[in-house]
Amino acid sequence: MRVVVVTPTYNEADNIDTFLDRVRAAVPAANVVVVDDASPDGTGDKVRARSARDPLIRLMARTGPRGYAAASRDALTTIAATGDADVIVTMDADLSHAPESIPALVAAIEAGADVVVGSRYVAGGGVVNWPLHRRLLSRWGNLYTAAMLKVKIRDCTSGFRAYRAATLRDSDVGATTANGYAFLTELAWLLSRRNGARIVEVPITYVDRTLGQSKMNLAIVRESMWLVTTWGVALRLRGSFRR
Repeated sequence: MRVVVVTPTYNEADNIDTFLDRVRAAVPAANVVVVDDASPDGTGDKVRARSARDPLIRLMARTGPRGYAAASRDALTTIAATGDADVIVTMDADLSHAPESIPALVAAIEAGADVVVGSRYVAGGGVVNWPLHRRLLSRWGNLYTAAMLKVKIRDCTSGFRAYRAATLRDSDVGATTANGYAFLTELAWLLSRRNGARIVEVPITYVDRTLGQSKMNLAIVRESMWLVTTWGVALRLRGSFRR
């Protein structure tokens, strides 16, 4: 299968070379697309230098609306539309997602899944170096999300995923509206409930970043909880009207 690994970046100059080295070692035949939002720390420049030496590495430099969701939407819709990929893997460049786990996600697609979630919350998965309050927030948020949206996914907020490219082409990814990491939840919900995609979870160990700054903040958490609540209420109202 033709695999493309996609990572949205902003100020990941401290991590990007190590990330690219590990991805290229884990999946030597895969193309790697770094989707950079004009990082002022020179992340894009580092990727350009690497791509000049390695044709399997490419920089997608963005000048439009900034943010994880916008970058992910652009990359997924653009790459899926080309027809040059069978599987699109998304992951973070801060080394919290182990590139060595990519083959396991791709294998699950080969076995018949449409979407594979690298999950912290299935048997064998876990989190390293997170404080207790962040563990509790993540676990509660995922339980709440699964209940509100009626999806059988234990880790709706994981950004380490593999998508069958044809599934993305058949879905209106560009119609998603979330601005932050809620995009991950929205896309999983779209694919599972509206498009009937077969979604499976494989265990991963998430390791908190050691270099650079996390992009997570209170505004992102608020947006996610507000949108999940809004979508969940709308889902139940539609069900009531049908009855």
